[in-house]
Amino acid sequence: RPTRSELLERRGQIQLAQQGKDLLKQKRDALLIEFMSVMDETLRLSGTLQKTTSEAQYSLAVAKSVDGNVSVRSVAMATKGEVTIDMTGTKIMGVSVPVVTKGDSPLRTSFTRGYSITGVSSRIDESADKFERILDVIIEYADIETRLKRLGDEIQKTNRRVNALEQITVPSLREQVAYIRQTLDERAREDLCRLQKGKRRIGRKR
Repeated sequence: RPTRSELLERRGQIQLAQQGKDLLKQKRDALLIEFMSVMDETLRLSGTLQKTTSEAQYSLAVAKSVDGNVSVRSVAMATKGEVTIDMTGTKIMGVSVPVVTKGDSPLRTSFTRGYSITGVSSRIDESADKFERILDVIIEYADIETRLKRLGDEIQKTNRRVNALEQITVPSLREQVAYIRQTLDERAREDLCRLQKGKRRIGRKR
Protein backbone atom coordinates (compact mmCIF):
# COMPACT_ATOMS: atom_id res chain seq x y z
CA ARG A 1 0.00 0.00 0.00
CA PRO A 2 1.56 3.31 -1.05
CA THR A 3 1.06 5.20 2.20
CA ARG A 4 3.41 7.20 4.40
CA SER A 5 3.13 4.64 7.20
CA GLU A 6 4.14 1.90 4.77
CA LEU A 7 7.05 4.04 3.60
CA LEU A 8 8.30 4.47 7.17
CA GLU A 9 7.85 0.76 7.83
CA ARG A 10 9.84 -0.22 4.73
CA ARG A 11 12.65 2.16 5.67
CA GLY A 12 12.76 0.60 9.12
CA GLN A 13 12.92 -2.87 7.56
CA ILE A 14 15.83 -1.79 5.36
CA GLN A 15 17.71 -0.48 8.38
CA LEU A 16 17.01 -3.70 10.30
CA ALA A 17 18.13 -5.82 7.33
CA GLN A 18 21.36 -3.82 7.06
CA GLN A 19 22.07 -4.34 10.76
CA GLY A 20 21.34 -8.06 10.44
CA LYS A 21 23.65 -8.29 7.44
CA ASP A 22 26.48 -6.57 9.34
CA LEU A 23 26.05 -8.92 12.31
CA LEU A 24 26.03 -11.97 10.05
CA LYS A 25 29.21 -10.74 8.33
CA GLN A 26 30.92 -10.36 11.71
CA LYS A 27 29.82 -13.88 12.65
CA ARG A 28 31.04 -15.26 9.33
CA ASP A 29 34.44 -13.59 9.71
CA ALA A 30 34.84 -14.93 13.26
CA LEU A 31 33.88 -18.44 12.08
CA LEU A 32 36.38 -18.19 9.22
CA ILE A 33 39.18 -17.36 11.66
CA GLU A 34 38.25 -20.38 13.78
CA PHE A 35 37.87 -22.52 10.65
CA MET A 36 41.40 -21.70 9.47
CA SER A 37 42.95 -22.59 12.82
CA VAL A 38 41.03 -25.88 12.86
CA MET A 39 42.09 -26.48 9.25
CA ASP A 40 45.77 -26.19 10.24
CA GLU A 41 45.25 -28.71 13.03
CA THR A 42 43.37 -31.03 10.65
CA LEU A 43 46.22 -30.96 8.15
CA ARG A 44 48.75 -31.68 10.91
CA LEU A 45 46.75 -34.65 12.19
CA SER A 46 46.18 -35.91 8.65
CA GLY A 47 49.94 -36.01 8.11
CA THR A 48 50.44 -37.73 11.47
CA LEU A 49 47.80 -40.33 10.59
CA GLN A 50 49.39 -41.09 7.23
CA LYS A 51 52.84 -41.44 8.80
CA THR A 52 51.56 -43.63 11.66
CA THR A 53 49.64 -45.86 9.23
CA SER A 54 52.69 -46.32 6.99
CA GLU A 55 54.86 -47.23 9.97
CA ALA A 56 52.28 -49.72 11.24
CA GLN A 57 51.87 -51.37 7.84
CA TYR A 58 55.64 -51.67 7.46
CA SER A 59 55.96 -53.14 10.95
CA LEU A 60 53.19 -55.66 10.19
CA ALA A 61 54.86 -56.65 6.91
CA VAL A 62 58.15 -57.28 8.72
CA ALA A 63 56.39 -59.36 11.40
CA LYS A 64 54.61 -61.46 8.76
CA SER A 65 57.77 -62.04 6.74
CA VAL A 66 59.89 -63.07 9.77
CA ASP A 67 57.39 -64.73 12.12
CA GLY A 68 54.93 -65.93 9.50
CA ASN A 69 51.24 -65.31 8.85
CA VAL A 70 50.18 -68.11 11.17
CA SER A 71 51.90 -66.56 14.19
CA VAL A 72 50.51 -63.11 13.44
CA ARG A 73 46.96 -64.45 12.99
CA SER A 74 47.26 -66.49 16.17
CA VAL A 75 48.24 -63.44 18.19
CA ALA A 76 45.47 -61.40 16.54
CA MET A 77 42.87 -63.98 17.56
CA ALA A 78 44.14 -63.98 21.13
CA THR A 79 44.13 -60.21 21.44
CA LYS A 80 41.14 -58.71 23.24
CA GLY A 81 40.08 -55.15 23.86
CA GLU A 82 37.71 -52.38 22.92
CA VAL A 83 37.93 -48.72 21.99
CA THR A 84 35.70 -46.31 23.91
CA ILE A 85 35.00 -42.68 23.17
CA ASP A 86 33.08 -39.92 24.91
CA MET A 87 30.73 -37.63 22.97
CA THR A 88 30.02 -34.16 24.36
CA GLY A 89 29.38 -30.77 22.81
CA THR A 90 30.50 -27.17 22.89
CA LYS A 91 29.58 -23.89 21.21
CA ILE A 92 31.70 -21.73 18.92
CA MET A 93 30.11 -18.36 18.10
CA GLY A 94 26.74 -19.86 19.01
CA VAL A 95 27.32 -22.89 16.77
CA SER A 96 26.87 -26.29 18.43
CA VAL A 97 29.93 -28.44 17.76
CA PRO A 98 30.29 -32.10 18.83
CA VAL A 99 33.41 -33.01 20.81
CA VAL A 100 34.91 -36.50 20.50
CA THR A 101 37.33 -37.53 23.24
CA LYS A 102 39.00 -40.77 24.21
CA GLY A 103 37.41 -42.83 26.96
CA ASP A 104 40.05 -45.39 27.87
CA SER A 105 43.25 -44.97 25.93
CA PRO A 106 43.61 -47.53 23.10
CA LEU A 107 47.32 -47.74 23.90
CA ARG A 108 48.07 -50.86 25.92
CA THR A 109 51.08 -52.83 27.10
CA SER A 110 52.20 -56.34 26.26
CA PHE A 111 50.66 -57.54 29.53
CA THR A 112 47.17 -56.13 28.81
CA ARG A 113 46.63 -57.16 25.20
CA GLY A 114 45.46 -60.66 26.01
CA TYR A 115 48.24 -62.78 24.53
CA SER A 116 51.18 -64.49 26.20
CA ILE A 117 54.26 -62.29 26.04
CA THR A 118 56.59 -65.30 26.11
CA GLY A 119 55.21 -66.68 22.87
CA VAL A 120 55.22 -63.40 20.94
CA SER A 121 58.20 -61.81 19.22
CA SER A 122 59.15 -58.17 19.70
CA ARG A 123 58.23 -57.57 16.04
CA ILE A 124 54.60 -58.61 16.56
CA ASP A 125 54.47 -56.68 19.80
CA GLU A 126 55.82 -53.58 18.06
CA SER A 127 53.28 -54.00 15.25
CA ALA A 128 50.41 -54.16 17.77
CA ASP A 129 51.73 -51.02 19.46
CA LYS A 130 51.85 -49.10 16.18
CA PHE A 131 48.30 -50.09 15.20
CA GLU A 132 47.05 -48.97 18.60
CA ARG A 133 48.70 -45.63 17.95
CA ILE A 134 46.69 -45.41 14.72
CA LEU A 135 43.49 -45.74 16.77
CA ASP A 136 44.72 -43.04 19.12
CA VAL A 137 45.31 -40.62 16.22
CA ILE A 138 42.01 -41.56 14.51
CA ILE A 139 40.00 -40.55 17.59
CA GLU A 140 41.77 -37.20 17.75
CA TYR A 141 41.37 -36.74 14.00
CA ALA A 142 37.65 -37.59 14.18
CA ASP A 143 37.13 -34.80 16.71
CA ILE A 144 38.93 -32.14 14.71
CA GLU A 145 37.41 -33.21 11.34
CA THR A 146 33.90 -33.17 12.81
CA ARG A 147 34.52 -29.67 14.13
CA LEU A 148 35.88 -28.57 10.75
CA LYS A 149 32.82 -29.90 8.90
CA ARG A 150 30.40 -28.28 11.35
CA LEU A 151 32.13 -24.91 11.04
CA GLY A 152 32.24 -25.21 7.24
CA ASP A 153 28.50 -25.93 7.08
CA GLU A 154 27.73 -22.96 9.34
CA ILE A 155 29.94 -20.63 7.28
CA GLN A 156 28.10 -21.65 4.10
CA LYS A 157 24.73 -21.16 5.78
CA THR A 158 25.73 -17.73 7.11
CA ASN A 159 27.10 -16.73 3.72
CA ARG A 160 23.81 -17.69 2.04
CA ARG A 161 21.92 -15.51 4.52
CA VAL A 162 24.24 -12.57 3.87
CA ASN A 163 23.81 -12.98 0.10
CA ALA A 164 20.02 -13.25 0.47
CA LEU A 165 19.92 -9.98 2.42
CA GLU A 166 22.29 -8.20 0.04
CA GLN A 167 20.88 -9.44 -3.27
CA ILE A 168 17.19 -10.11 -2.57
CA THR A 169 15.74 -8.62 0.62
CA VAL A 170 17.32 -5.16 0.67
CA PRO A 171 16.96 -4.51 -3.12
CA SER A 172 13.30 -5.61 -2.95
CA LEU A 173 12.60 -3.27 -0.03
CA ARG A 174 14.33 -0.40 -1.81
CA GLU A 175 12.20 -0.99 -4.91
CA GLN A 176 9.09 -0.85 -2.72
CA VAL A 177 10.31 2.38 -1.12
CA ALA A 178 10.94 3.89 -4.57
CA TYR A 179 7.45 2.85 -5.73
CA ILE A 180 5.77 4.27 -2.63
CA ARG A 181 7.67 7.55 -2.91
CA GLN A 182 6.82 7.85 -6.58
CA THR A 183 3.14 7.18 -5.89
CA LEU A 184 3.07 9.67 -3.02
CA ASP A 185 4.78 12.31 -5.20
CA GLU A 186 2.21 11.77 -7.95
CA ARG A 187 -0.61 12.13 -5.44
CA ALA A 188 0.97 15.28 -4.07
CA ARG A 189 1.22 16.75 -7.58
CA GLU A 190 -2.43 15.80 -8.29
CA ASP A 191 -3.53 17.38 -5.02
CA LEU A 192 -1.57 20.51 -5.86
CA CYS A 193 -3.18 20.68 -9.33
CA ARG A 194 -6.64 20.28 -7.85
CA LEU A 195 -5.91 22.96 -5.28
CA GLN A 196 -4.67 25.37 -7.95
CA LYS A 197 -7.73 24.68 -10.15
CA GLY A 198 -9.98 25.27 -7.15
CA LYS A 199 -8.28 28.58 -6.45
CA ARG A 200 -8.68 29.67 -10.08
CA ARG A 201 -12.37 28.78 -10.07
CA ILE A 202 -12.88 30.72 -6.85
CA GLY A 203 -10.99 33.65 -8.36
CA ARG A 204 -13.15 33.63 -11.49
CA LYS A 205 -16.35 33.50 -9.42
CA ARG A 206 -15.18 36.49 -7.40
